[in-house]
Amino acid sequence: MRIGSSDEPDNLNPLFAHTDATDQVDALILAPVFRYDEHGEFVPELVTAVPSYANGGISRDSKTIVLHWRHGVSWSDGAPLTARDLRFTWRAVMNPANNVKARYGWEDIASIDVPDDFTAILRLKRPSADVLGILGGGGGSAYPPLPEHVLGKLHELNDAPFNARPLASGPFLLSGWEHGSALEFQANAHYWRGAPKLHAVTMKIVPNPDSLFAELQTHEIDVLPNVPENMAGRLAGLDGITVKTHLIANWRRLAINCARPGLSDVRVRLALAEGIDWDRMNATVYHGFNLRATSDIPPGSWAAPHIPFYRHDPEAAARLLDAAGWKPGPGGVRVRAGQPLRFVISATNKPGNEQAEVLMQQEVRALGIALQIKNYPASYLFAQDGPLYSGRYDLEWSIDTSGPDPDNQGNWSGDFIPPKGANTSFLNDPVITRTSDEALRTFDRPRRKALYQIEEERIHEVVPAVFFYWENARAAYNSDLHGYKPAEFITDNWNSWEWAI
Repeated sequence: MRIGSSDEPDNLNPLFAHTDATDQVDALILAPVFRYDEHGEFVPELVTAVPSYANGGISRDSKTIVLHWRHGVSWSDGAPLTARDLRFTWRAVMNPANNVKARYGWEDIASIDVPDDFTAILRLKRPSADVLGILGGGGGSAYPPLPEHVLGKLHELNDAPFNARPLASGPFLLSGWEHGSALEFQANAHYWRGAPKLHAVTMKIVPNPDSLFAELQTHEIDVLPNVPENMAGRLAGLDGITVKTHLIANWRRLAINCARPGLSDVRVRLALAEGIDWDRMNATVYHGFNLRATSDIPPGSWAAPHIPFYRHDPEAAARLLDAAGWKPGPGGVRVRAGQPLRFVISATNKPGNEQAEVLMQQEVRALGIALQIKNYPASYLFAQDGPLYSGRYDLEWSIDTSGPDPDNQGNWSGDFIPPKGANTSFLNDPVITRTSDEALRTFDRPRRKALYQIEEERIHEVVPAVFFYWENARAAYNSDLHGYKPAEFITDNWNSWEWAI
């Protein structure tokens, strides 16, 4: 089976990798403690069950987690893969000599006791639902167990040969990597479920989207996991190709810097939310492909809140601006204390972004707001010293991604305002800060769901962002491919042992 990809991994050790391509490869070759299925629910992989209060795997004080390891699991060299490998991985993540990309979640673990090869007892410094997330497959700081028998004697892992040619624990093992061209995988005979149905998988690297689509059309590749939106119309009528449209956890929003003059007033932020015709933008600029959003928690999540859309009401928006002291001024731009109501909106340098920005520019102009467009390369816009994290922006238009767990503390809590985190709205609201933390400190889903409802209602009220849509992705693949189940989160490669041609 041949999968088309526009990118290749930057590193195959997930501790050090920053690319989505690494998540796709690691899902094939490395077995996590849990996998996520196509709906974002845990599937036990290296353990026999997902711990919970009900099965005794999580203590009532939420500070002890017991994992029961599966018997008969091994690495691709035949060495046993045990609970000791998980403890080694935690120590490697916390080793200051290792330049890991993130430690959140792992930092909440005080110790991991391994009384035998098949039991891991995680003792937490404080309750944290993130701990289950870091044991899941892919994304953020979720790292699968690494082989202690191969890496255990190294002082640091930054330049270990394993990072380019890892030992496998998943359904496939890496057999070759021609940089810029392809990665080759063979069936792992030591995989605990048994060898997968496919003998081999190729991940073919084709950076040009048009060339990638052409190879799908000529069947030089079997799978194109996410067909670009501007090519969706070309899928109709392709012979021998199945297309599956499915919601993924990418959400587009208008981010608002609540610390900027003018935007620090919630009435101005709400005027923007009510003054723009979001349905019109979705239907025109984005061709109605995607699902309108009201929060940053996916609509299919167990924690999905019930939040209304902002109404499109330019007259109400104008009244809000009047109440905030912004009065009509020269050239139709409102003024207050001699200052014009003028903002800058930024996005990455993509044509679709600019079309949306121009539409917003026209609609807020009718309210008396002057909007300037200033876009940047993605590498600068999202850099730690770029406009977002430094706070040198007013409005920003881009896509973010949610993980399977609804924890969103890092995006909205006052405790995570840069440089302490990724709350680039710079909102410091005590209700959001408190509820997002409380939701993280329990594993009780009904309790967490109730807290996220409170938090999202408050986000809707104070408007640090306007949530626009959830992305509908289109996976295209050969019609003779069976068992391929595109997923909402992280990777479509979650069940590769089931694929068959």
